[in-house]
Amino acid sequence: MPRCRFAAAAVAAISTALPAVAQDNTIRVLAPTWVGFAPALVAQDLGCYEAEGVTLDFRFEDDRANVMAAMERGDIDADMRTVGEHQGRPRVPETPGTIIGTIDISVGGDGVLVDGSIASVADLKGKIIAIEPNIPARLLLQMELSKVGLSINDVELREIATADTIAVFSDRSIAAVGTYEPFLSQAVQIVTDRNPRVLVSSREEPDIIVDIITARDEALAENPGKFESLLRCVYRAVDYQRANPDEFAEMAAPYFGLTAADVTEIVNTSLAYTTYEEAVSFLGTDKLATVFDEVMVLNIDFGAADTKLNAEEEIDPSLLEGLFDGHTR
Repeated sequence: MPRCRFAAAAVAAISTALPAVAQDNTIRVLAPTWVGFAPALVAQDLGCYEAEGVTLDFRFEDDRANVMAAMERGDIDADMRTVGEHQGRPRVPETPGTIIGTIDISVGGDGVLVDGSIASVADLKGKIIAIEPNIPARLLLQMELSKVGLSINDVELREIATADTIAVFSDRSIAAVGTYEPFLSQAVQIVTDRNPRVLVSSREEPDIIVDIITARDEALAENPGKFESLLRCVYRAVDYQRANPDEFAEMAAPYFGLTAADVTEIVNTSLAYTTYEEAVSFLGTDKLATVFDEVMVLNIDFGAADTKLNAEEEIDPSLLEGLFDGHTR
């Protein structure tokens, strides 16, 4: 049983003995600069949060350590990242955060960019690879290295901020950069003198990189309603994208400093947003738990995580059950 359910029971018991207090209906979210999270922002332009009686405070933060610290302090209510990043060190079972939904699947949006002189992954042995800790590209890199009998210890890692991909890849001492869209495509288009190519991307491993919505346990126990509102708005925006892709791209573009054409290209080639029904399928069956367990093994084996986490304790499908009952879809 997820930790937040225990917390909810405790709060319910306490609340009967205390005077009622006004609920906090602001949803504070941190997420990386990734177009996969655009539905949460476009929902704001569609007036969804206002109609739900909640307020969205959404900010970009690419540094995972900063996000986890904010979650620990209670500065945020939710974050959006991949399953693999959710598991990464220093997370342990007691670390705040319960998975309550999915938002997209990467199908090409994460990858490892290499210099044209790198003919195969084996050529990376002893080379400098720049990559931000715990991002999906690192997992892809580790999986690719293992195919030729190499490990992450056979390369020289240099930590970077993913937003610096172009500047970093311009340095000829760097053989490869692990990154994600839009920085992946931008580097290919701009740093042409290095004859760049994508060595491996999530297109080859489409079921491994799933972006999830994680709620802070205490906030979820205190006010599950605002998280239900968040989920409804995300899935309404996904419906809107399916029906009106051009208008969706126009709305999403300014949040990421991109053009509508850029957003359309990324959505069409790099990711797939999950609908409400798909999210229910992921969390309501063993589908997400299976992905979670598979990625957990990889993260432990590759040293990206220290502690094996239990999928049942990290995933709570209860908010998705009947999410739109009594609400307009």
